[in-house]
Amino acid sequence: MRIIVSAAIMTIIVVLSGCSGMSTRDRNTALGAGVGAVGGAVLTNGSTLGTIGGAVVGGVIGNQMGNGKHKK
Repeated sequence: MRIIVSAAIMTIIVVLSGCSGMSTRDRNTALGAGVGAVGGAVLTNGSTLGTIGGAVVGGVIGNQMGNGKHKK
């Protein structure tokens, strides 16, 4: 289990290191998907379906971050 989580975290770090040319929205989507994948893997004891589901949900949430209108 720890190996899966460690590998997922290392993958996220490597993927995010190549995000310099991405927009903020793209980075939020990628980060959300990575965090969701790790969360899904942890919650489902490394289940493939849980990991993929977590990545999808996290990516959608990351993509929608900051889309609301800010009131001052």
